[in-house]
Amino acid sequence: MAKLDKGLFPKAFCKIYPDYWANDNDYCNIMHADGAGTKSILAYLYWKETGDMSVWKGIAIDSIVMNIDDMLCVGATGPFTYSSTIGRNKHLIPGEVIGAIINGSQEFFDTLKTYGIDVHFMGGETADVGDVVRTVIVDGTMAARMPRKKIVTTDNIRPGDVIVSFASYGQAVYETEYNSGIGSNGLTSARHELLHHDYATRYPESIDPALPKEVVYNGKYKVTDATGTPLDAGRLILSPTRTYAPLVLKVLEHHFEQVHGIIHCSGGGQTKCLHYLPQGLRVVKNNLLPAPPIFRMIQEAAGTEWKEMYQVFNMGQRLEIFTDEDTAKALVRLAATFNIEAQVSGYVEAAETNGLRIESEFGTFTY
Repeated sequence: MAKLDKGLFPKAFCKIYPDYWANDNDYCNIMHADGAGTKSILAYLYWKETGDMSVWKGIAIDSIVMNIDDMLCVGATGPFTYSSTIGRNKHLIPGEVIGAIINGSQEFFDTLKTYGIDVHFMGGETADVGDVVRTVIVDGTMAARMPRKKIVTTDNIRPGDVIVSFASYGQAVYETEYNSGIGSNGLTSARHELLHHDYATRYPESIDPALPKEVVYNGKYKVTDATGTPLDAGRLILSPTRTYAPLVLKVLEHHFEQVHGIIHCSGGGQTKCLHYLPQGLRVVKNNLLPAPPIFRMIQEAAGTEWKEMYQVFNMGQRLEIFTDEDTAKALVRLAATFNIEAQVSGYVEAAETNGLRIESEFGTFTY
């Protein structure tokens, strides 16, 4: 890994390439590949239990957002191209499911377009690979071309910066229902810790046969159980990953020069920023948004140490922007126009070695 080419901007959140096609040094190209991961297994369970096809649109959204929101972190706001890659076991996943995923993708792109985010759906590949995939996997690849002068890296993060955290839960103006905030990371843990062992017997295709029985579906919930939120247990875990694209588009239009870094708190959760800090900095997160119900449910069910929870899950804030104090206030106000909760969650200070300290409602943790 150390020998891999890190692209034009090594401290950028995504790898950025020269503009090979037009050979224009003022521009660059970005391509990113990601997917919904094991969340598709949850959709499979919910669909089999309820017949509700709408969950497959959510899986399409997960795959798209895990691409587009990574690319937002380098300043890319479109136009984008997107190609889907779906592998299925055709004996379990019929054409109607594939149709729901593909149509759901286009519907989501249509919604984004009304907020100024232009994505061109280029089709993709659907393969019948039952010998490889037990149910279905939904991935995608997104690309964009943009001016180099508009690139956002983390090189400008400095002592005195503050961090604005944006909620992954609630209901943004472009969402149709309450979002738990779970995103698309840590879903294997969430699925097995929350859902009832009955599913292991009824749907053996939904688990890795090599897993010890004691770690498979050892929770108390059936997918249709009430949770004390607007969603049942299944839909709570299946909440489509929130995109911040409409918000970040406006942030960069009005505050580009003041944005010192953008972090998508996906794999690695609240510790993700550690991978992108310039040398000699410590991040202190001492005012995070409260953890929404989904993460409290997972922790209670699994007994996971809270320090580990912050390393695995976004814990209710999946995007953070490093900036100055005055701009931070403007970003919080801007987020409110999209009905996204936001607040200054911490700050950056000088340090001999890079590090992170989280001062949370559950304790203080250092990384």
